[in-house]
Amino acid sequence: MFSDAEKRQLLEIARAAVIAQVTGVPASDPRRSADWQPPAVQVPGASSAAHEGQAPAVQFHTRATGVFVTLKRNGELRGCLGTLACTGPLAEEVARLAASTSHEDPRFEPVRGWELADIQFEVSVLGPLEPIDPHEADAIVIGRHGLVVEQGTRRGLLLPQVATEWNWSREEFLAHTCRKAGLPSDAWQRAASVYRFDADVFRE
Repeated sequence: MFSDAEKRQLLEIARAAVIAQVTGVPASDPRRSADWQPPAVQVPGASSAAHEGQAPAVQFHTRATGVFVTLKRNGELRGCLGTLACTGPLAEEVARLAASTSHEDPRFEPVRGWELADIQFEVSVLGPLEPIDPHEADAIVIGRHGLVVEQGTRRGLLLPQVATEWNWSREEFLAHTCRKAGLPSDAWQRAASVYRFDADVFRE
């Protein structure tokens, strides 16, 4: 779906947005020249376009169904936010969500400047949701599908890589997605609606 250049630039956009949010220096600030870096922060592989606020050379797909930005520090989760309904161009959504993830994920304290050098970025671009019967053996492929469980006003989502990282079975994946929605772990066996989605996941 994405070329290596597109993946690299989306990751650069995410990193630049977080640096701007955490340091308070926006991409449009004159100090964000090609040779300027926030104190004690090195941005591996970042192009001057990401620092100067220039439009990326690669033209991204205008819209995506959804996108999530994940921050990790030394391999541990540091924040993850996203949307199932992109309302603008993908590059803009990635920048917005990356900045939000750095200080709005209620599970974590805001990212601080001294952490930036240790933050790794991951972008997950989601395909459309497909309703499934979770009782069918081939409805969920671990490592390929993410899940959404919904009942009433409650909704929970887990990305495909989560099941792989935790070595879950399909039943465990379903149970954890139910809990993410604030539902009993067996809600998928009852009245809850279950959806799957594919995701293009790339990281630094």
